[in-house]
Amino acid sequence: MCLGVPAVITEVHDAARATVEIGGVARMISTDLLIDENLTAGDWVLVHVGFAMSKIDEEEARLSLQQIKQLGGDAYEDELESFSSSQIN
Repeated sequence: MCLGVPAVITEVHDAARATVEIGGVARMISTDLLIDENLTAGDWVLVHVGFAMSKIDEEEARLSLQQIKQLGGDAYEDELESFSSSQIN
């Protein structure tokens, strides 16, 4: 299953790349799709296959993470595994 996962930006490298963290896993992602959002450290984004798809607020991030965990089974762990093994260069 591939879901959009909320992640917090920990570092903005340039207009097209940022490092985000979720569940203790940090990864560089593409922010090309949100170039006009003026992203900064501490912002939350919805990440799908290594791309920030949308900027979200912290409450929406919390609710989304809660819903992913409520899917049951290994949905959350599967997403973390997928997230940890992805890489944007």
